Amino acid sequence: MDAAVDRAIERIREGFGERLSVSRLAETARLGRFEFARRFRETTRMSPAQFLTAVRVHEAKRLIECSGAPTAEVAPTAEVAAAAGFAGPRALTAAFTAATGLSPARYGLLCRGQGQAPPAPDPGPGAERGAVAGTVRLPAGLGSARVYLGAFATPVVRYPALAETIVDVPADRPSCYLLSGVPAGHWHLLAVAAAAPGAGHPPRTGPVPLAGGAGASVTVTADSVTSAAVRLGPPRPADPPILLALPRLRPPADAAPPAPCAALTPPEPGGVVRAVPHGPPSGA
Repeated sequence: MDAAVDRAIERIREGFGERLSVSRLAETARLGRFEFARRFRETTRMSPAQFLTAVRVHEAKRLIECSGAPTAEVAPTAEVAAAAGFAGPRALTAAFTAATGLSPARYGLLCRGQGQAPPAPDPGPGAERGAVAGTVRLPAGLGSARVYLGAFATPVVRYPALAETIVDVPADRPSCYLLSGVPAGHWHLLAVAAAAPGAGHPPRTGPVPLAGGAGASVTVTADSVTSAAVRLGPPRPADPPILLALPRLRPPADAAPPAPCAALTPPEPGGVVRAVPHGPPSGA
């Protein structure tokens, strides 16, 4: 971790409600503005302004989830916008909808189980599709987990996903996954999970959050399966927040034993299975 960038990230996470400019963040990092912007992007895969907006949207998500009674209608308000650091409700709604795939009001309905579905993947135009398949593994010492995996155009779990799937992974061995209908191209393979605490861990108030795929990218070609392993770990300070409005992830009571990885069978006659290099696992 870059210590200078670490200082700036801590400043963003603690002061997102303030008027933070790149110049002020560079001062916090004790770097020149251009050197700071370069090192920040190398560390986080985002610009400082993009990271700040992501933190603000994530805070707005938290406020919407925590506000109101279960039957209350949730709408973007000046209070939520101000608390999250946005100039007003319009700025909140624009940034929130672009990042999550739902307006703040619709996200509130999703949180309360009032008939709102998460946004569907949007692979975009074009007929050339392939697949990504492989295994997903949990860190040692945790219980089973429910894992969301998706292919994204950016290194952030934000709207839209190009393709997605949910896999239940047992505590002691990896499970297979298959992302089908992925457009041909170069994409980021990202994962988010909620795991049950392990038997030897201190009591916790809820599921253990995990993330994976940071720094990983895959190349998908038409009518072929690209192989990529995903290893989950605790989110890192430099990882941007999860922005996409995800299905609610709860650890499964008992994940079934994983089946053989038949997902690596080519999707059509004549297709090929192609292994590609990928970045270090998150949390490694």
